[in-house]
Amino acid sequence: MDLKIRVTLTCNNMLRGWRGIMGKCTSICTGLLFAFTCAAQEPAGERGIQDLKKLSLDELFNQEVTVVSRRAENLSRSPSAVQVITGEEIKRSGATTLPEALRLASNLQVAQVNSHDFAISARGFNQPGGLSDKLLVMIDGRTIYTPLFAGVFWDAQNVLLEDIDRVEVISGPGASLWGANAVNGVINIISKSAADTQGGYVSVEAGSFVQDTAAFRFGGKLGTNLYFRIYGQRLDQNGALDSNGREATNAWDMTQGGFRLDWLPQQADTITFQGDVYSGTEQALPSNTTLNGENLVSRWTHTFSNESEFTVQGYIDRTWRRLPGIFAEDLKTYDLDFQYRLSVGERQTWLFGGGYRLMDDEVSNFPSGALAFLPATYDMQLASGFFQDEISLVPDLLKLTLGTKLEHNDFSGIEIQPSIRLAYMPTKRQTVWLAVSRSVRSPSRIDRDYHIPGTAPYIIDGGPNFRAEKAIAYELGYRFEPVHRLSTSISTFFNHYNDIRSVELSDPATGIFQIENGLRGQSWGVELSGRYQATDWWRLNAGYTFLKERIWQKPGHVDLSSGKGEANDPPHQFTIQSIMNLPSDFQLDLTGRYVDRLPSPNVPSYITFDARLAWEFRKHLELSVVGQNLWGSHPEFGPAGTRYEVPRSVFGKVTWRF
Repeated sequence: MDLKIRVTLTCNNMLRGWRGIMGKCTSICTGLLFAFTCAAQEPAGERGIQDLKKLSLDELFNQEVTVVSRRAENLSRSPSAVQVITGEEIKRSGATTLPEALRLASNLQVAQVNSHDFAISARGFNQPGGLSDKLLVMIDGRTIYTPLFAGVFWDAQNVLLEDIDRVEVISGPGASLWGANAVNGVINIISKSAADTQGGYVSVEAGSFVQDTAAFRFGGKLGTNLYFRIYGQRLDQNGALDSNGREATNAWDMTQGGFRLDWLPQQADTITFQGDVYSGTEQALPSNTTLNGENLVSRWTHTFSNESEFTVQGYIDRTWRRLPGIFAEDLKTYDLDFQYRLSVGERQTWLFGGGYRLMDDEVSNFPSGALAFLPATYDMQLASGFFQDEISLVPDLLKLTLGTKLEHNDFSGIEIQPSIRLAYMPTKRQTVWLAVSRSVRSPSRIDRDYHIPGTAPYIIDGGPNFRAEKAIAYELGYRFEPVHRLSTSISTFFNHYNDIRSVELSDPATGIFQIENGLRGQSWGVELSGRYQATDWWRLNAGYTFLKERIWQKPGHVDLSSGKGEANDPPHQFTIQSIMNLPSDFQLDLTGRYVDRLPSPNVPSYITFDARLAWEFRKHLELSVVGQNLWGSHPEFGPAGTRYEVPRSVFGKVTWRF
């Protein structure tokens, strides 16, 4: 802790000097609006056209994704509802945090709760408390999962956006390969290799909501085959607004640093070491929430041939947070897994592997706290194995994929999660696919060990008999490129859920409630997405999602909220991003979205848009100004009276690459 305190104090001292610079930066960037008006009269130069090559639609349509089948395959041939957010699209959106960047995936439901908390889900079941538990999220193969509530603490995922290569987002089950909690979707965040981040990068930002941020990264090479990078960043964000339009007590600051090493000892091998350390504070009453953590990942990949590859990975992840007067948690995760891919004959590819995870969870329950997790300490083990057989029934035309995941957890025992997928590819620009999958959401500590209040007598007395939640998903999709500059995708789905969590009165005489599996549900909908290269210098990305959910009580069960506590999602949402490279090295980018109302509790619909104007000087220096939520402040999640509004904001940014 002494080292972390010294690092934080050093960053704060540096930022005091940068704040004066950034105050001037905002004024300079605003002046670019006038300069752009003059420069727009000039014809586009050769350099602007060259810059747009990295936005090539053909490259995006044929981009490789790994999350669908645990190996690289063309997005156009992938038999799944998958969208890809590129690092360039994240940069051009003006996003400052990972959850903001995930808004670019139209097949995700993303809602900001306050300055630092987000509620994120796929295909529904975004819970009113913001504790979505049916979405699996990975960063470079490390699962950012807490067994406390089977979800993600998004405030701790302060990745350096500049170093993200792409984000792969599956909406729909991925459990046959990735296991429990990949019920409604999988997010796979992939960083650039150290070889792709050579040289230096420094950026500073300052504005109205983003008070100030600073980041640096430096990459180099040792010898002929060892690449490295180090980075550090600091985020200082003001609080969201209360119902009266005043800044609330939820400001947020985070300091994070890390490294990555990529070693290529010989052509067939790649060895990676990477790690991060972070520490942050979230303003709250009567006392601030504090969090910190560290992680270390090691991965070795050996390629035998184009059709045969072996990978083994291990990681250690420690997270700690303290909510004064409520609880504190210290979670240590140890994970080791492997996978092997090989060809069997001319038409089959096998992929199989296994893994083991130990989660050492220690909760400090405050005697006067409003809740408690009992027992306070729990060592949870997770063992798994998977097998997938990809069969080319008709080469380059019809492909069948069969797979299953076998998993054992300490709460519900053995869970089997099979899937079958069929892809029909009549041309290189068309893929029709259908799938049937079974997935489960394993019990977490909030299902079994949760008690209210913190000491007896309890109102909620845990859920000792809680079982895994189950889902059967049916999907049908079509991905195609009707004309050269346009690619589109449509996915339809119908999901049936059983044994959904409920809170039920177990003893009428004492008024004690327990957590049960008393609900069932269904969800269905349509997801549309497309990319259009309007000109050599202008591209449009757009997406629309329709979602309908229905949850009801099983016979003999009475849920405290009649099922309203398990899903809170917009029926309609629409996203559009415009990326333009203008004359004289200017960039103009717009991102708009419409989100329908949330039913429980009722949150009104909203329309908003972000804008970014940037100017590059000789590829080394970039000045930009970004406006977020320019349509106006609005709430996105939570009950009336206690929810917060996301404010309209503007910030300036200076980026230097060397």
